[in-house]
Amino acid sequence: MKRLLLSACLVLMASCTQPVWEDQSVTASAGSENWGPALTVLEHQCVHCHGDNRLSTMPPINDTHALSKLIGSHWIVPGKPHASRFFQVATFADEIPGAMPPSGHVISRKDMKILHDWIKAGAQLPAQNVKLIPQGPLPRSI
Repeated sequence: MKRLLLSACLVLMASCTQPVWEDQSVTASAGSENWGPALTVLEHQCVHCHGDNRLSTMPPINDTHALSKLIGSHWIVPGKPHASRFFQVATFADEIPGAMPPSGHVISRKDMKILHDWIKAGAQLPAQNVKLIPQGPLPRSI
């Protein structure tokens, strides 16, 4: 009788909860739809200057581990692109001090929207570290 009662309790508990791995896969897939386009923008617009050869005063964006250190600070506020310094400097007009890149605005409205949507969706990164590689032509500021 005790075994039957114990078995019934285990079956009942198992049917009331979802396994942890299911929750994590849902979260990862929800963030991955915004990460791919954001990665492309970062590699084309940011990593040339904020990558491995950056000045020590520049925030690093050379891999997702370094990028993760900016998330949750004033640099990248998940869910709040307009409160994120990273997004602000990318959208500043050229004449505003701190506008990125410093020698002329090269980030298109489409790329700004991609960064906005990524941050708005929580600025999620893949679980494994990804090296960001500069892509495309060098920006005017180099």
